[in-house]
Amino acid sequence: MPSDFGTDPEAGRWNCRPDHPVRLNPLFQWPLDVKAVWDWYRGAWLGITSLTLTFGIAALVYVSFLPPLVQMATFQPGWMVTIWLLNLVPQTIVAGGLHYWLYLRKGQGRITKFDKRDLTRKNGTFTFSNQVWDNIWWTLGSAITVATVYQWIIYWAMANGWAPTVTFAGNPVWFVIWMALIPMWSGLHFYWVHRLEHSPRLYQHVHAVHHRNVNVGPWSGVSNHWYENLLYFSTYFVHLVMASHPLHLLFHAYFQQISPVLSHCGFEKLVKDDKEVARSGDFFHQLHHRYFECNYGTSEIPFDKWFGTFHNGSAKMRS
Repeated sequence: MPSDFGTDPEAGRWNCRPDHPVRLNPLFQWPLDVKAVWDWYRGAWLGITSLTLTFGIAALVYVSFLPPLVQMATFQPGWMVTIWLLNLVPQTIVAGGLHYWLYLRKGQGRITKFDKRDLTRKNGTFTFSNQVWDNIWWTLGSAITVATVYQWIIYWAMANGWAPTVTFAGNPVWFVIWMALIPMWSGLHFYWVHRLEHSPRLYQHVHAVHHRNVNVGPWSGVSNHWYENLLYFSTYFVHLVMASHPLHLLFHAYFQQISPVLSHCGFEKLVKDDKEVARSGDFFHQLHHRYFECNYGTSEIPFDKWFGTFHNGSAKMRS
């Protein structure tokens, strides 16, 4: 870590930022540091993080609410509305709950908040001239609709035997491995789709809706144009070719839909009574919203490092 990281010129542009340069998954560094890899994945899976939160929601929904596949063999309003609600309700609870705690109640003030500014109101750039209402509309109206339609198709294909399926009892090794690989697949897909969306025409007419949010909040996570959501959620179609279980799709869906709520919440950590409760915001992606032409992917797979678009949070724009 550079000795001057905390005091370099970039530090003054933020209310708060991590006390070290942005870190990337050590799994892709050579020589391999086994302890660093263990610490990375332990931090991701053994605490309250976007991974564990979304997996927990997926497990709860699968056990308690998801209709059996046999009911999804034909398109019927009952199960289709259920899938829509299983997307809408958790998204609203998580995004709405974080917005209430961080921005309405201001439960932790500006502690761990990246950007010095508050969310925007009375700004004609946003739908309804309000950043939060704009983000809610594009999240619940656009994102959840597209995600739900894609999931209808995949569940229907699974139920009819037109998509390969797996059970834990039948193949426990693949069941667990595929569950662990889903976030990596999501990151791989996101990088290339995101780079495409930054092409001039798509950016101007489509991706600019998301980038209205220079200063992001919980509802900004999947606040995307309809066309962007058609691309963004196409990551789900991997389950048409990879042997999957409905729980795999549920986890993938909540990871894709809800983890951006945390990564865009604008706060590095959630704090209660001066104690860290959970990891939340993603400074890696926060930098993308400020500088646009960097950090297109995620820290899970270092595409940005490999292709020269990585910003590590220091005054030096590329590292």
